[in-house]
Amino acid sequence: MKDHFFALAERLTRAMTGNEIVLCYLSAERSEFVRFNKSRVRQAGAVEQIYLSIRLVSGRRQASATITLSNAPEDAELALATLTRLRETVSQLPDDPWLLIADKPVSTDTVRRGRLPAAGQMIDDVVKESKQVDLAGFHAAGVSYRAFANSLGQRNWHEVDTFNMDWSLHLHADKAVKASYGGTHWDSGVFAGRLRDSVEKLQLLEAPARTLQPAAYRAYLAPDALGELTGLLEWNAFSVRARKTRQSALMRMDHGDTLSPKVSMIENVEAGVGPAFQADGFAKPASVILIDHGRLAQSLVSPRSAKEYGIEANGASGAESPEALEILPGGLAEDDVLRVLDTGLYIGNLWYLNFSDRAAGRITGMTRFGTFWVEGGRIVAPVNVLRFDDTIYRMLGENLIDLTRTQDMLLSTWTYGERSTASSRLPGALLTEMRFTL
Repeated sequence: MKDHFFALAERLTRAMTGNEIVLCYLSAERSEFVRFNKSRVRQAGAVEQIYLSIRLVSGRRQASATITLSNAPEDAELALATLTRLRETVSQLPDDPWLLIADKPVSTDTVRRGRLPAAGQMIDDVVKESKQVDLAGFHAAGVSYRAFANSLGQRNWHEVDTFNMDWSLHLHADKAVKASYGGTHWDSGVFAGRLRDSVEKLQLLEAPARTLQPAAYRAYLAPDALGELTGLLEWNAFSVRARKTRQSALMRMDHGDTLSPKVSMIENVEAGVGPAFQADGFAKPASVILIDHGRLAQSLVSPRSAKEYGIEANGASGAESPEALEILPGGLAEDDVLRVLDTGLYIGNLWYLNFSDRAAGRITGMTRFGTFWVEGGRIVAPVNVLRFDDTIYRMLGENLIDLTRTQDMLLSTWTYGERSTASSRLPGALLTEMRFTL
């Protein structure tokens, strides 16, 4: 596939005339999918797909189109025909004032081989460990490809093996436990341990559920729950465009507000599974510091924003959202979480999150799976659904006690259209209090 893509790019380059520039971006995968319900395989299959985006720049004008490739010689004819249509289109378009291309070629070649589970072995692992429970889950594994080439000579290739098993164990009504295991190297022992932990939490849900009154409670957010909070922030909190237009959920940090000094957030491309370049060909730095010990630091800058605001791009996509977010760990040992929590809420997951006041960094949402009441450092009862409404400045600011020493590697479960290469590395967070309103 690599040689085929670069050969197509070379054919398109030879077709350039005048001041034209062509940019090509490849997004492809070879993946296996398995869907489980009631701890049995309900659907299994494989997908191989290749999408090529062709972008033609002529002076200050541009047009683009995406085609599906078959990895066969006929692709060249389709690509050249697409280029002809783009040439006809671009001649009718006005100048683009924010057009910026990577005119200094930076070529890369990355192949990251992993250890993916054979579908049969993975199914055996799931069935063996979930015989006595009702498991619903979705497994995706395979190789993802991203590549860029332009007529200026730049060539980038990224190929990575990943897997992601996302599951929930259902007891009754709304009582369930949710967990996941993803990465590049499958380990049956690690997976079995995580599934056994889910089974143990499911057994805790059998106790009579406790209904709590609206109030502020001491709370521990597991990495998945913290991931829901940061996932909402990723919408626009770190975007330079959002900061410039005063739409960032962290805009108060531009005026002196801070988070806890224990909080440092990094766009850590080097530790993620995505490519070190974006669709326009701009290279991504190994890391971008977004929050530095509680203080707002750098923003994610796309090429268009760089052109509009006269600043330097740093490899962000057009959405200017993190794709490999990491929160650096703290000093709380995972084995001490319940003991230090003492009395309060252990929150495994959150959902239905949204901003109740974006300008103030206020977030609302619901507790979801695996939320328990803890007394004296022991889980004593599951908790019926609660709605929280609190600000990021309280949750990760004045009310943050500590973050755990360990982090979970969380791969995106997004599979609409294609498997995502986004990921995050997150610890758990212990809070003195979190406000619940319902």
